[in-house]
Amino acid sequence: MKNSIIGYPRIGRFRELKFWTEDYFKGNLSLDKLNENVSNLKIEQWKLLDQTGIDFIPSNDFSFYDGMLDMAVLLNVIPHSYKSLNLNKLDTYFAMARGYQGEKGDIKALPMKKWFNTNYHYIVPMVEEDTRIQLIGEEPFNEYEEALKVGIKTKPVIIGGFTFLKLAHYKDTKRIDDFVEDIIEVYKNIFERLNELKVEWVQIDEPILVTDLSRGDIEIFKTIYRELLKYKGKLNVLIQTYFGDIRDCYSEVISLGFDGIGLDFIEGEKSLELIKNEGFPEDTLLFTGIINGKNIWKNSYEKSLKVLNELSKHIKKDNIVVNTSCSLMHVPYTLKNEIKLPEDCKAHFAFAEEKLIELAELKEIFYDSNYINSNKYRDNTLQFMKKLNSNNSEVNKKIQNLTEKDFIRLPGFQERAKIQKDFLKLPLLPTTTIGSFPQTPEIKSNRAKFKKNEITREEYVKKIKEKIKECIEFQEKIGIDVLVHGEFERNDMVEYFGENLNGFLFTEKAWVQSYGTRCVKPPIIWGDISRVKPITLEYSKYAQSIASKPVKGMLTGPVTILNWSFPREDISLKEMAFQIALAIREEVLELEENGINIIQIDEAALKEKLPLRKSSWHGEYLDWAIPAFRLVHSGCRATTQIHTHMCYSEFEEIVKDIDSMDADVISFEASRSNLSIIEALNKNNFITAVGPGVYDIHSPRVPGVEEIIKAINLMLEKISKEKLWINPDCGLKTRGEKETFPSLKNLVEAAGKVRNKFGGCI
Repeated sequence: MKNSIIGYPRIGRFRELKFWTEDYFKGNLSLDKLNENVSNLKIEQWKLLDQTGIDFIPSNDFSFYDGMLDMAVLLNVIPHSYKSLNLNKLDTYFAMARGYQGEKGDIKALPMKKWFNTNYHYIVPMVEEDTRIQLIGEEPFNEYEEALKVGIKTKPVIIGGFTFLKLAHYKDTKRIDDFVEDIIEVYKNIFERLNELKVEWVQIDEPILVTDLSRGDIEIFKTIYRELLKYKGKLNVLIQTYFGDIRDCYSEVISLGFDGIGLDFIEGEKSLELIKNEGFPEDTLLFTGIINGKNIWKNSYEKSLKVLNELSKHIKKDNIVVNTSCSLMHVPYTLKNEIKLPEDCKAHFAFAEEKLIELAELKEIFYDSNYINSNKYRDNTLQFMKKLNSNNSEVNKKIQNLTEKDFIRLPGFQERAKIQKDFLKLPLLPTTTIGSFPQTPEIKSNRAKFKKNEITREEYVKKIKEKIKECIEFQEKIGIDVLVHGEFERNDMVEYFGENLNGFLFTEKAWVQSYGTRCVKPPIIWGDISRVKPITLEYSKYAQSIASKPVKGMLTGPVTILNWSFPREDISLKEMAFQIALAIREEVLELEENGINIIQIDEAALKEKLPLRKSSWHGEYLDWAIPAFRLVHSGCRATTQIHTHMCYSEFEEIVKDIDSMDADVISFEASRSNLSIIEALNKNNFITAVGPGVYDIHSPRVPGVEEIIKAINLMLEKISKEKLWINPDCGLKTRGEKETFPSLKNLVEAAGKVRNKFGGCI
């Protein structure tokens, strides 16, 4: 028996990659030094994996920004508009990821979407009419040789051709079928190169296989691999899946002749059943995804061994490889960085580095016929017998006493809309932002000093209020209609709320990559959740007191707090969502009582835990996620306007469910997807007022007035002027003031010009 991991965090132990890359963007780090630093980081990680006892060590799982973008560049899927900038290779790559605005041109970034059911975002490859898919890069081969130089044989990791073609966007008339032959030829070339290097194993990632597939999809998949595997030579080919099971194509996968098949036994509901019912190839290795790559709780050896022992009834022990369920890039780097986390709490967790130890121990224990008496097994079992101090009887009673009326807001939407129009007196095409303003070094320094007790709370609050005042004055000066306080007191939209609720634990350096150089530090749900004090009231009241226009109260919704935290595993997601909803509901009602008449409850991550199979959408998720949001605002007065916001994802298929959230206004991140959400809203007779983002905040570009006017006019073709809001596509926290301020000025000017076409009427 051996062990393996699918991938490893690439940001570094202390987010080194983030800071190096951002220094490169600023011109403070040379390309040579960036590459040198990255090389050292990769070598350090390969050595760690080797020393920990990992048998199948991945390479080419590193990325400067995103793995799908890496594949696009490797396969020459680079749109002409980026090639025409005539930048160096890496800068062209970053232009595709971030956009470019400079002396060589002005171009937006490629679309960005959520990577399956995770909080990681990938760059969507753009396939043009004349795109010629061909191998033009060296990265997978160079990384293998780089590891070999330090004495480590690796397993190169490559996103599979089928997944790549399925996730790509086809700009013109061509579709996936038109590129099947090209993909086969490219991967033949890759196999040839790997054979020349005498690579023993290659991991081909095909996560798309865990989604709903048509017969046509399966035929394309079979066509690719039936042909491709003829050319594998001495190379052993592992087809790796994750985030679910491959029920639609299991029989095809096991019949194609792969040397290894990677299945997920954490989220793969039917993985074990498929093997029991349909068998498994005798000479094929099963890469058994038994270590959770998405959550931070320790692995229960007892539970894992039950699965492994059951598998060994159908598969030879020597053919079972203990594996992670997915890449470890979705969990923090190591618990060693957590100095302040109590030891009795830390004992329950395993981050990426600790999961390596679990893999090594499980491999060892599995081969021990008397493992029940082994110290490692006993220690692990005893740990799971320890009770968490997590229950709150009062919270549980509130959940049990919920009735249907707690999830219904009265009066209905149409009547509320009329009441709010008369009460708020907002202009046509009202302008606003999503909430956060740039977090300047000054703001970050103020927060750090307060956390270190270098300044008093009074000094800290004074600085925050000074910044709020500046923010309000700027917005009023440029003419924004609905203001925000800027959220200068917040480190993160989820962590901030978690810090002010019972039931959460927090880390110091448990960073996880969200996209590119953006990392988040998810809180840990440790116990039952409740609100003990006001969270946002002080700053919201202050902002409204100095403003002549409405100021939005800014909250994070229950589903997003849940989805962007590491959840408990001893109660249901539904129960946790309702606990959080009741806590945020208290905050909403207190804001309302204190004169905050517009309240935004962000559900940025609503779609994140949506099951990958449509048959499970409602029963397993939407039937509690949507009510959880309604529970938050159902007690509000008709005059209170409830907003929400949703981040990058494909919402088109759940538009009706989003409408049933019963918000008054919903904003979407839409600018990178060419506003495709608008058509879906129109087709489904969406009743909620909407603000599809008119420009992309994930890029440092400053959109021009005419560019924004064009976006607004496109929206007005499908959305009535009475229901359209004008806003950026997300919060501005990660942007600098130098691009934020002119962008917002242009947004207001553009909205005003379009508004004037209609007489500027209300």
